[in-house]
Amino acid sequence: MPMKKGLLLAALLLFFLSCKENKNEKVKEAGPTGELPQKRELKSPFFWNAANIYFLLTDRFNNGDTLNDISLNRTKETAVLRGFMGGDIQGITQKINDGYFTDLGINAIWFSPVVEQIHDNVDEGTGNTYGYHGYWAKDWTALDPNFGTKKELEILVKTAHENGIRILMDIVLNHTGPVTDLDPVWPKEWVRTGPICEYTNYETTTNCTLVRNLPDIITESDEAVELPDALLAKWKEEGRLSNELDELQVFFERTKYPRAPRFYIIKWLTDYVNDLGIDGFRVDTAKHTYEKTWKELYSEASYAFNTWKRKHPEEVLDDNPFFMVGEVYGYKISSGREYDFGDKKVDYFDNGFHSLINFELKDDANQDYETIFSKYNDLLFTELEGKSVLNYLTSHDDIDSFDKERKNPYHAANVLLLTPGASQIYYGDESARNLTIEGAQGDATLRSFMNWGELDSIPLNQKILGYWQKLGQFRNEHPAIGAGKHQRLSKSPYVFGRTYLNGEFKDKVVVGLKLPKGKKYLWVKGFFGDGTKLHDAFSETEVTVENGKVFLENDLDIALLELVKN
Repeated sequence: MPMKKGLLLAALLLFFLSCKENKNEKVKEAGPTGELPQKRELKSPFFWNAANIYFLLTDRFNNGDTLNDISLNRTKETAVLRGFMGGDIQGITQKINDGYFTDLGINAIWFSPVVEQIHDNVDEGTGNTYGYHGYWAKDWTALDPNFGTKKELEILVKTAHENGIRILMDIVLNHTGPVTDLDPVWPKEWVRTGPICEYTNYETTTNCTLVRNLPDIITESDEAVELPDALLAKWKEEGRLSNELDELQVFFERTKYPRAPRFYIIKWLTDYVNDLGIDGFRVDTAKHTYEKTWKELYSEASYAFNTWKRKHPEEVLDDNPFFMVGEVYGYKISSGREYDFGDKKVDYFDNGFHSLINFELKDDANQDYETIFSKYNDLLFTELEGKSVLNYLTSHDDIDSFDKERKNPYHAANVLLLTPGASQIYYGDESARNLTIEGAQGDATLRSFMNWGELDSIPLNQKILGYWQKLGQFRNEHPAIGAGKHQRLSKSPYVFGRTYLNGEFKDKVVVGLKLPKGKKYLWVKGFFGDGTKLHDAFSETEVTVENGKVFLENDLDIALLELVKN
């Protein structure tokens, strides 16, 4: 009997140890600080100007369905990282269900376009390339089979919403995909095929093609055009010609828009909002399209969003309106409301956009924290009052990304997740995914497959992820981080407060950075009164304000202070 008990104890011990080595447990480690805390119920309302957005390339994130890895006979050899690699819509849904985004504090996901891409590949000077990135549309009304089905997209949106996560759909209205033997050029009434943009003024940025062989939609025209014969033939072969034509008839009768190129595409894009409840658009190449187009797109997307909400009241997350963020390439927060083409300035915030992607933080990131935070606070509460920017440090097409060699992942987390404005984590920022791939030319090096294997096996990557998770969760729970007013409380050690007021909602936090190891204090006088009980979300420590100070003792150089929840 004693021997049996001993064997039983040994078996239980072995089981316990094996559980501790489970890869999912490893991923949740908090890096240099130990274990992540238990998940807490999130009570804070959601505000787009404080959002923590995760941007991923659909084809490069997670392969949820290996059966769709090869479709449309896309089997030609490509240059390094320029072919399809298997990531898909189902893979994103899997990671939502796994809690990966929730653990990272993500409250909105932006994924690269999933509409049907050109069928063949092309060489733009960097080797043969397929439309794995999603920016080479062939048919806006269909999803690309490499990415998945509309039903799978519907499941993705529903799953995200059930987890309190919004969905941003990446959309392209500026151009079609390149012309190939399998992908004929659209009619001349629809597109221009030259000249190539020179980017010297407004005209040579909008009335042109971005590069050679990327036909540009004639968005300025109000002339009615017929649908391309190739598209009609495609729809007929797929058995949906009648339905597509009927829907277009209803759309144009309701809106009274002329059947000009941009209005067809606006209809096709807003169908995804009407049918699935997409929460917002990330608009590609916004400055290359006549800006009135975006105001029209926003109007129709809002109509579609409100229609979907009326039809699905039980699925509505909140009363936030439809959201649009624009990629006005080169826009910097210092520019304020306007983008300067040289001969003309355009206020995109007055043309449908709540926010623009900010191309400036990657340069600001080398400055000290207070310089960055106070600069962004001042701009967002003066020139950009009521609007916002989407900050990033790395992206899919910015070769000059910050810390491309991933030498400063903790500093990158502090800058990106604590700077006023919305934040955009590019997939792999949180896991130190390699951005310098041997043999990859141009932006392909930024687009390697997500490094899940390293998260399963390499302690350093797990530690980095743990750090990003703690900051991400704190940011998600506290809109004051992204949308609140910034106030430096102490220069040394560096401590700041953020306060956000919106109606009856109030949020206050204090953050300390570059703190000394061991015993330390954070100066909070004038922000939190003596006797106030606070919780350090990083060290999982409760403290009480005494004589305007909070005392901590640990080996961390960061503290995230919030009011203790009753």
